[in-house]
Amino acid sequence: MNRRFVRLGTRSLAVAAVVALSACGGSSESSVSTDSVPTTDSVVDVPLNPLLGTPLEDSTTANRPAMVVKIDNHPGARPQAGINQADIIFEENVEKLTRYAAVFQSLGSDPVGPIRSGRFQDINLLGSLNKPLFVWSGGNSKVSAAIGKSDLVDLSYSVANTDGGFKRSDEYKAPHNLFAETTKLWTLAPAGSSAPVPQFAYRTVSDANASTSKEALGLKVSMDGVKVQWDWDSTAKEWVRTQDGTPVVDTEDVALSVPNVVVLEVEYTKGYSPTSKTLGSGKVYVFTNGAMYEGTWTRTDRLKPFELKDSAGGVIKLTPGQTFVEVARAGKTAAVLAGMTQDDVEFP
Repeated sequence: MNRRFVRLGTRSLAVAAVVALSACGGSSESSVSTDSVPTTDSVVDVPLNPLLGTPLEDSTTANRPAMVVKIDNHPGARPQAGINQADIIFEENVEKLTRYAAVFQSLGSDPVGPIRSGRFQDINLLGSLNKPLFVWSGGNSKVSAAIGKSDLVDLSYSVANTDGGFKRSDEYKAPHNLFAETTKLWTLAPAGSSAPVPQFAYRTVSDANASTSKEALGLKVSMDGVKVQWDWDSTAKEWVRTQDGTPVVDTEDVALSVPNVVVLEVEYTKGYSPTSKTLGSGKVYVFTNGAMYEGTWTRTDRLKPFELKDSAGGVIKLTPGQTFVEVARAGKTAAVLAGMTQDDVEFP
């Protein structure tokens, strides 16, 4: 069975369970620590997937650490494996293009990739995931040294080559042909590794869209070298990704679509290899449940998640399920609101 369909099937059932449970009365808390993040006030005591906000269906993954895989987004690396199994995907600007930092916890992907190199910006961006396993192809000596000194668990190609299931695919051209297996990589987690805290607050069935939201049909984001478009699918209740005018699909030809798209507008350093500044504050756009929230992100500690507040200062709640985070430059986001079409809105 297609992995995307498995993923959507189980997680859709999980979301339905939240809806059913919230009609029963009482209160609930996640079994996973929720320090620094406002949590969904579900009404029945049920453990949740920390990075999805959906009911935990497989107890064997309850304390599994997060795994971040650096996935190539070069045209020669497409289609990618695992993008529909990740709980969260960050898209970063790199050298005149973008790269994904795909975060796995509830599900894995065998294979996953193509895998590429890490960047300085990964250290701050991923710090709130509680010492995540960091899967990458390697990097220059300065980046490698910085990651080695950080709390990211180094599972680079040079460290985990054999045991992590790394291999080159004949279907892709080097350097866009390195894949690995998350099942094998998780066995390399250090003793004492544990699950990440939730990164977002989630709404329940009783949470209607806040008055600060606006009905949205999509958005456009100008990332470095990539024109990203997301369209709202009102039937699936998800945002569907297109880049450079082409629908994004995985290696099984399944479209990439998610319940939540978060755009963090940040400052990047100048130079050939830009580094995002993800500590401080900036503008945020959150697209969820067919609506857009415009507000502010704040983060003063790399070990804590981003705090997302709307224009009235309220916590922005996402829909339980997968989240895609665009780590974009300031002023590079345009919303397609009700009454507009994608053709009415230009890429900023």
